[in-house]
Amino acid sequence: MHPFCSILFSSVMLCGSICAADKPNIIVIYTDDHGYSDMGCQGIQKDLKTPNIDALAAGGVRMTSGYVTAPQCVPSRAGLLSGRSQNRFGVESNGESLDGFNAQQTIAERLKTAGYATGMTGKWHLGPAPDIVRHGFDDVYYKNANRPGWANFNFDGSDRAPGKENSKLYHLDANSAAACAFIKRHHDEPFFFYCAYRAPHVPLDAPPKYLNRFPGEMPERRRQALAMISAMDDGVGDILNTLRKYHIEENTMIFFIGDNGAPLKIHKIDAPGGGPGWDGSLNEPLNGEKGMLSEGGMRVPFVVYWKNKIAAQVYNHPVISLDVAATAVSLAGLPSDPQLDGVNLVPYLTGENKNAPHEALYWRWVAQAATRAGQWKYLRGGAREYLYDLSNDHEEKHNLIKEHPQVAARLRTKLNAWAAELQPPGLATRKMSDVWDKYFDHYLDGELSPVPTTRTAPKVQGWLTRDGSSVVKDGVLQIRPNRNSQEQILIAMAALDLPAQLTAVVRLRALKPGRGGISWRESGQKGFEAANVAGFDCTDSAKIQEHRVNIVAKKKIIHVRLLVPVAGADVESIEFRDSKGKTLRQWQFAK
Repeated sequence: MHPFCSILFSSVMLCGSICAADKPNIIVIYTDDHGYSDMGCQGIQKDLKTPNIDALAAGGVRMTSGYVTAPQCVPSRAGLLSGRSQNRFGVESNGESLDGFNAQQTIAERLKTAGYATGMTGKWHLGPAPDIVRHGFDDVYYKNANRPGWANFNFDGSDRAPGKENSKLYHLDANSAAACAFIKRHHDEPFFFYCAYRAPHVPLDAPPKYLNRFPGEMPERRRQALAMISAMDDGVGDILNTLRKYHIEENTMIFFIGDNGAPLKIHKIDAPGGGPGWDGSLNEPLNGEKGMLSEGGMRVPFVVYWKNKIAAQVYNHPVISLDVAATAVSLAGLPSDPQLDGVNLVPYLTGENKNAPHEALYWRWVAQAATRAGQWKYLRGGAREYLYDLSNDHEEKHNLIKEHPQVAARLRTKLNAWAAELQPPGLATRKMSDVWDKYFDHYLDGELSPVPTTRTAPKVQGWLTRDGSSVVKDGVLQIRPNRNSQEQILIAMAALDLPAQLTAVVRLRALKPGRGGISWRESGQKGFEAANVAGFDCTDSAKIQEHRVNIVAKKKIIHVRLLVPVAGADVESIEFRDSKGKTLRQWQFAK
């Protein structure tokens, strides 16, 4: 090589190295149905254990008015990853055609042109798993449940043939492991990683490792949500430790954002099973829930962290998930794109720009539309209209539309102008459904929905009693039948994650001789099958007797029932042990 060429080549390589070093890594952690109040750093709930997320917020920026683009999974994710309001390309809600999203350029695709390595793990929800790579994500570890996913790299950072994976890890732990493996693979080059935990979204499926962190009396669905959030928190800690291992924490910007508010189903019923219903998460003090353009449906946990680049602070101006793409594009050194609907947040968070990032924010979701401009928020659902002063009423309790008609008219005009640009145009794509009318009645119009009647008694340590009542007294759980009932009394525990083969150890005293037993539901089963029961005989005795029941299932056990003789029984303890005799779960009813 000619000496001059050698010098020129070295200069080019040096420049490339410097330019690469100047480009920060970007990690987006996106949680699922995670209510606004469920981060310890918010200072609202006292039962959380989120030390790593709290540390992220303490060292970064906690947004008090951080929003997403929709109160539902698919449109929220389409907006985040494209950096454009998903209403512009027809992804209005779950179940819509994804053709519009498929035509968008994602953050990953944009950053690849700037030399970034790109990857994702967790929940996709925007088409088939093998198609994720077509949206700019080269490294994929798709896994959002305790079943096989799809991957093209391994947890040790090596390549693997694209296809089915079955790591056997709890899916949230697998997501964290994949994130750390990606950092290991690409720590010496700029990277963009999207970690989309499916938590605390149903089905609620936390294993004992996390459930055991939350003992005591509480709704079982709340316990599950706390456990799943705790699992994500462990993952955040693992990610931070991996960045520190490779000395790149200071060159990595992290976003931690929820995809929409928690689904409460109005009454937060602690229904057995981990499936549809309240996910155990909370939106307090915000009003409403997932599926509403009230604050509880779209104001979410929102943290930005960039060590020694952005000072720790609490930021009160409204921001939105659309800002992630605009920020990433700017930090990658790419030219600004007028099609992006967000703004680069860095100048605002460093104090270089003292103004609010947005003059106004806009939303449309099916039959609802809203805009927020400064302190004011205008919301409509069908023919209903609301105006809130969020500086004094972030709980949306006082509709001021009659007191400030001019403010409402101004915001309505702005919202109409924005909605005219959408696909399709207008303030709604369908009429209000009966469900959303009911939600608006309850949350915004003060017509409280009655609590559904149930034939179940309150839970005791998570156990739900059917066809009877239960109370802890004199060191036992006293289970008694309803008057004149001839039904089999039972107590049930749902949302379990137990191995297929185990032993149940039950210590109880039957009030009269009878037949007791354990029945169970396996993963994938919609109900309790007749074959899934193991019985034992109860004798009339003044003493507590121990009954051991061997359970042999084909798949993991997610739901169990303790069947009690019709006259009732006093239960001292219930325990589940694995095949080696190790205690997996245990309940002692002695006070």
